Amino acid sequence: MNKMSKKKKIFLIVDLVLVVLFVALDQLTKQLACEYLQDKPAIVIFNNVLELNFLKNSGAAFGLFQNQKVFFVLVAVLILFIIAYVLFRMPDDKKYDIMHILLVLIASGAAGNMIDRVRQDYVVDFIYFVIINFPIFNVADIYVTVATFLFIILFLFYYKENDFNFLSFKQQKKFREIK
Repeated sequence: MNKMSKKKKIFLIVDLVLVVLFVALDQLTKQLACEYLQDKPAIVIFNNVLELNFLKNSGAAFGLFQNQKVFFVLVAVLILFIIAYVLFRMPDDKKYDIMHILLVLIASGAAGNMIDRVRQDYVVDFIYFVIINFPIFNVADIYVTVATFLFIILFLFYYKENDFNFLSFKQQKKFREIK
């Protein structure tokens, strides 16, 4: 069996610490939203542009899939397992550093919203772009959206198809046969 390098172990520890910190930041902002925004009028940050507006969201973006707690929790757990697998398999090559960060952000967002759903059956949303009438969202949503967008850009323009061979079961089998 291939022994994990010290650099790889450090990467994984840093990934875990970052997930914990990002989730803590998300949960703190949601706690503050509950404390200062719930049952109160919206706080206008920029008139007709940005408001802080409390919303209990039992669905997904745009109000889709209302009251599907079990579905959302299962999807979040699946995403977290997939990300953990990818991070564990990912080479400790410098070209994957940005992917580490993006996967950590996606995992943090999934975990942050999952915590809300498990604890209280809804997600606390509070950031509202009035100017485009965008659905009210939260910090965890920002993590997932921005990281996914950047990941797609990287996938299209930076990474090549063979940069993901570390995920191939065929490659893993060949590697074991060589040893």
